[in-house]
Amino acid sequence: MGLGDKIQNKAQEVSGKAKKSVGDATGNERLQAEGVKDQAAAKAKQAGESVKDAAKDVRDGLDK
Repeated sequence: MGLGDKIQNKAQEVSGKAKKSVGDATGNERLQAEGVKDQAAAKAKQAGESVKDAAKDVRDGLDK
């Protein structure tokens, strides 16, 4: 996973947490749901990138 991807995914996760918190504080259910959705999307992307990284590590280990 490239550093840019990591930063972008983390920013999306943090943004989602902020949206959810603001939604919780104001009682805005739409904003709460949007925050949860953003967090889940970011975590899914991070998991996918972790799998790619692990596969690359395995592939690199076999080449040695």
